[in-house]
Formats: sequence, structure tokens, C-alpha cells
Amino acid sequence: MTVMDEKVHAYKDQISHLEDQLPEVVHAYHRFTGECFQAGSLDEKTKQLIALGIGLFANNEVCTFYHVDEARSKGASDQEIMETIAVAAAVGGGHALSQGVTRVQKALQ
Repeated sequence: MTVMDEKVHAYKDQISHLEDQLPEVVHAYHRFTGECFQAGSLDEKTKQLIALGIGLFANNEVCTFYHVDEARSKGASDQEIMETIAVAAAVGGGHALSQGVTRVQKALQ
């Protein structure tokens, strides 16, 4: 088992413990996310790539590993996954830059 698989498995194991304590919360979460990731105007692969980019931006290791695997299972190529990384990097850099030229410059005045 890879480190990636171990971390995703650990998450799934821990959520099952939460389910023991708060079953309706966990079931509601799974229903909600299951519905969100169904094909609609966006196909399932695109939704997984979006989730990967958000996971990277949020620095969420488990989400990153999980959504790489899910994107692949929905047909994403390595190139599409790498382009998703590039877009997440652009958004992350743009976020810091936009805050720098607005908030920080205003604070310096």
C-alpha cells in the first residue's frame, strides 16, 4: 500500500468512527458530496479535477491524494492532472498577488 493509499484509508477509517457517534451527520455529508460529484452540466472527471485544484489550494493532503485517484478513475490523464496543478498554482499566486496589491498597499498608505 502506498503512502497515498494509507492516508486515504486512514481518513475513511476515522470517518467510520465519526459515523458511530454522529451517523446522520456522516450520512448527510455523503449524500451531499455524492450528489455534488454526479455528472450534470459538468462531467464527473471535470468535477474531480476541480476538487483536486481546491484541495491543493487548501493544502489538504488527503483531498489531494483522494481526488488524484478519483480523477484518474474518471478518465483524467496525467497531463490533465498536471494542468490542474498549474491552474491551482496560478490561482494561489494570483490570490497572494491580489491581496498584496489591494490590502497591503492600502495598509501602507
